[in-house]
Amino acid sequence: MKPVRVHLSSAVTTLFALTALILPAKASAQFTAHAARTSSSAVANQADSIPALLARSGSVPADSGIGSDKVLYSPSGEKGSGLSGKVFARFVMPEDWISLSSLPGAQMASTSVQTPGVETVFTMRSFGQKVRAWLNGYRLGYWPQEKGRLRSEAYRNPDGFIEVTPENEDTRVSEHFRLRDFISHGQNNVWPKYVVLREPLLDKLELVIEDLNDHGVNAEGMRIRSGFRTPDRNRAVRGEGSARDSRHQFGDAADVYIDQVGNGKMSDLNGDGRVSFADVKMILDAVERVEARYPELLGGTGLYAYSGRSGPFAHIDVRGVRARWVRGVYRPRARRSTKSHKSATKASVTKALGNGNLVKNASAR
Repeated sequence: MKPVRVHLSSAVTTLFALTALILPAKASAQFTAHAARTSSSAVANQADSIPALLARSGSVPADSGIGSDKVLYSPSGEKGSGLSGKVFARFVMPEDWISLSSLPGAQMASTSVQTPGVETVFTMRSFGQKVRAWLNGYRLGYWPQEKGRLRSEAYRNPDGFIEVTPENEDTRVSEHFRLRDFISHGQNNVWPKYVVLREPLLDKLELVIEDLNDHGVNAEGMRIRSGFRTPDRNRAVRGEGSARDSRHQFGDAADVYIDQVGNGKMSDLNGDGRVSFADVKMILDAVERVEARYPELLGGTGLYAYSGRSGPFAHIDVRGVRARWVRGVYRPRARRSTKSHKSATKASVTKALGNGNLVKNASAR
């Protein structure tokens, strides 16, 4: 669709001007973000980010989730936004366009908009546009709330969906990841596709990469094994260990591995000459350090020893509460499995993990 410029009426323009006079922005302003109305859980703070630009113009929407009770994201001095300074995308609902349109030179489009200071702002399709299990010919399935299984507010329906096309799938959403990395598996020939993705997840992944690099582990090759997962896809892989109400369905979880040599497999991170559970444990160590430094990114981490072609991997999410689990460490070997073998396996894994907080929990994903 050809981009169109949004023009404001003289009354709205006057209102923005008055707001800017009444609420002048401070040069060193800091902002907060809460898991409120927008499904993106807006990452706000960077001096050149969209929220910061809105704040300087006095145009921050009252319900944007940008408040003042707790500083959540502070300037990092780098190009992007977030605690890492490496998040290059914003995901907003259509009703937020009026705020974005107040930025000088902003161009509004059906799926994304290029704006000063941030690479791309995606305008999402609202959840209300979904018809039964479908959106525009793409099968999504049904979220837990649609089935009457609202366990908590964390499991409510997403507010909207990012529309992915062959033209925008290569868009960078952070320093190391592109939009295509988070597309749900399946429906390869169906376009457009739709994704739920939250900015704090991108932020956390970038911080984990940065932490590993700082500790002498080359994590530049972190790859997404599974990002967003449609409820329909999640139901199809339940037999592989997926939880019924998996966080992947809510855009705040990713299964990752680190491929240092480009062979599509988990690498030997600790240099002991083999790829084992101890290597994914190093990802957990980085997550622990990141969460200790940034408790606002608290979430779940699961370690998976058996995963087929890519080898071991780690699940990382930003669900808001701490959760840890392991899976795949007790798989019996053909018919030779014995209690002694299981005990030995458990002992070796416990030694590798070095963390009594981890428990076997197949439903945590």
